[in-house]
Order: sequence, then C-alpha cells, then structure tokens
Amino acid sequence: MPTFKSLIHSPRAVAAAILGAGGLAIYVLDFPGSMEDDSFAQLLEGRTGSYSFWHPPIMSWMLGVSDALPGPPEAWFVLFDTAVAFAALIGVLWLARRVSWAAAIAAGAMLFLPQLMMFQGIVWKDALFADACVAGFVALALAGEHWQRVRLRIAMLTACAVLLALAMLARQNGLVILPFAVVGLWIVAAKREGRRRAGAVYGAALLAVAGGLALGANALLELRWDGTPAREEQFKILRLYDLTGMVKHDPHLRLDVLSARAPRLAQLMRSDGVRLWSPVKNDTLELDQNIVDALESTPAPVLAAQWRDSVAANPWFYLRLRAQLFRWVFQSPDVGQCHPFHVGDEGNAEDMQELGATTRLDRRDIAFWHYGEFLEYTPVFWHGLYALAALIVFVLLLRRRRPADIAFASLIAAVGVFTATFFVISIACDYRYLYVIDLTALAGVLYVAAEWKELLLRGSA
Repeated sequence: MPTFKSLIHSPRAVAAAILGAGGLAIYVLDFPGSMEDDSFAQLLEGRTGSYSFWHPPIMSWMLGVSDALPGPPEAWFVLFDTAVAFAALIGVLWLARRVSWAAAIAAGAMLFLPQLMMFQGIVWKDALFADACVAGFVALALAGEHWQRVRLRIAMLTACAVLLALAMLARQNGLVILPFAVVGLWIVAAKREGRRRAGAVYGAALLAVAGGLALGANALLELRWDGTPAREEQFKILRLYDLTGMVKHDPHLRLDVLSARAPRLAQLMRSDGVRLWSPVKNDTLELDQNIVDALESTPAPVLAAQWRDSVAANPWFYLRLRAQLFRWVFQSPDVGQCHPFHVGDEGNAEDMQELGATTRLDRRDIAFWHYGEFLEYTPVFWHGLYALAALIVFVLLLRRRRPADIAFASLIAAVGVFTATFFVISIACDYRYLYVIDLTALAGVLYVAAEWKELLLRGSA
C-alpha cells in the first residue's frame, strides 16, 4: 500500500494530482458553463425531444438528459466534458513506464491555457468531439501498454469503442477517425499477440463495435427527427458559398445551369453575393434575405449540378479558393474574427425566451473575457503551433514504436486527416472547429514530458 510520503515523491502521482485538482478547480471556475446560439438551440431540441439535425442530435439528446437533472442543464454537460478531458490527460501518465518531474511541470502549465481553463466550460460540440476522440485513443493506448492485464485491456478497449462512437456522433466528419483506431489496434494487437491474424480480429471487432454503436445511436436519434431537410440545406449552403466565392474571384465565371434554371439566384450571386462574400464565414450571405429566399426556391439538384460543372471546368481555381478558406480555419490571419472563445450565456432571443433563459455576463465572465482577449493574438491561439508540436510527438513515438506509442501516433494521424476534411467543408473559420488539434498536442506534450529522456535521447524501448 503506497504511503503519502511515497506518493509525494512520485512524479506520476503528483502530476495526476495536479491534473485532477486542476480539472475540479476549472469546473468550479466555469460553473455552470457558458452557452451560445447553437447551445440554446440544442437545449431547446433536447427539452422538446424533437431534433432538426441542423446540429448533431447527440448534443440535443445529451442536453435533454442534463435538463432533466437538478440544477442548470449546462452544468451536467460541462461536468461530463471536463471529466472526459481530464481523465484522458491523467490516463496519458499511465502510458509512460517511468514518469519524470517534467510531466508535473507540463501538467501545471497547461491548466492555465484557455484550451483547458475556458473551452471545457463552453457547451460546444467541438469540445465534446475533441474530448471523446482524445480519450478514446488514450484508452486504446492504455490497452496496448497494459495488454497482459486482461480485464484492464477489455475495459479500455470497451471504453475506446464507446468514446470513439460518441466522437463520431458529435461531428459528421469525425467518421474519419475510426479507420485510424482500427489500424492502430490491429498493429498493437498483432505486436502483442505475435500473430497478424489476431491483430485483424481485434481491429475488426473495434470497427464493428464502435461503428455499430454510432450507427445504432444515430438510427435511434433519427426517430425524433422533426422532418427538417437540414442535411440537404447544409449542402446547398456549402455550394452557394463555394460558387459565390469563385464568382467573386472571377466575375466572368459561367453559371449556365443556374442562369437557365435559377436565374434569380445567379443574378444575386453576381451582385449582392459578391459584395457580401467573406472568407471568414458564410453568415454574411445569409444576412441577405433576397439571397436566402432565392436559395430556398432553388432545388438542391440544380445547385449541385452547377457546383459540379464549375468545379470540373475550373479545378485549380476551386482548389485555390478552398486553400484560402482552409488557411482561415487552420491558421487564421486574424483570429479575433474567428470566435476564438465564448463567455457567459447569449443566444437566439426566441430560443432563450421559450427556454425561460436569460442573458448572463457577470464579473467572472468579464474576467474570463479579458483573459482570453489578452491571449487572443499570441501563439496560444495558433492551431499551427499545436499541429507542429503534435507532429514532433508523432515522429518521436514512431521512432520508438512501443504498442502505446503506435496507438497514440494513430490519434495524431487521425486528427491530421480530420483537419484536412475542412479543406473541403469549411464555411467559417471558428477556432473551436479544430480544437481537437490543440487538445491532442497537449496530451502529446504531456506524454513526451513524462519520458523525455528516453524519447529524446535514446528513442528506443
């Protein structure tokens, strides 16, 4: 039985205590949490039990469950989110065989970053996705590191499947993470069992369980669909944004399909659309009621046909446009325009009135606002910096290639591909979209800090 004296001389125990106490303190500081437009819309759907699918329905369901519990509904959601994030970070400490004091220093330092201090207190699907994604892969890595402990291995692989399913439900493009987890487990299991077939069986099992959970949960959530054609409308908005951006950059771009079948929309795209279009977000187009009305009256197949024709005729032009948009979401030239954080409660007035909610901006919220504003234009809000840190961790782990290293490296690869999907789908530069990069990098830095001598100096097990 470890004594208190032995624990305070253990870097692993001290780092875990710092993260545990820090997570609790952050939850108390953030209590009950902050909500914005999307949060209130999801809470309203959760309360009524009718989902539009404009947002991931899992968010509406979770907020509906939270709403049924005593106290502020956002408090329970934030508690879950914070618990998952800090459990993942604490789990990282058990991937290392011998933890250095550098891990305790890293753990203490990262608590003061807005990515932990502020983001975990905001009701965002992006925080839920990042927390579940990182925690799922950490569970996979723990299974790989402690493979011989059968019960722990099964528990960790079960947790991995559940968490990855939750992550995929939180973001549609989060589906890309599952193949990396499957391949990671395949390699780990083959290495641990000494047989490739065993690896294939484990990988197939994870694919079946995690994929089945996600598909099954989504099918159940669809039973509460209110009939709104949200997915179709989202694709229409994306294509309008792309086409208007292409017209803005090339006024002579042909719009033959729209000119023939939706001339009003084609005309508005060349006039109001070009004037309002911005690489920062598509909301500027939706503020024009004429454009909104014309878009609603244009059948989705018509807009899709025009988009295909324009992209096929001008592929390099489309790629240059998309590169510009991706730059804004990945490494924004002006992060202040990209909603880097949120404090207090403020949402759509009608939604808040129906919920009986009121706007909140108290002294604590103002203090958080000044804190975030102070750091806004520093490297703390550079996704590129966190991506570079994650890449360095990736290289170090693949040099050593211990089972846990392979699993954790698969997380970094998965996040890289998830990030790349925004090259195609981005319609706004909100910082939170790629929050998973930051959280992955923080977990990776903690992992390296725990065994920095072995990783940096020897690089082999």
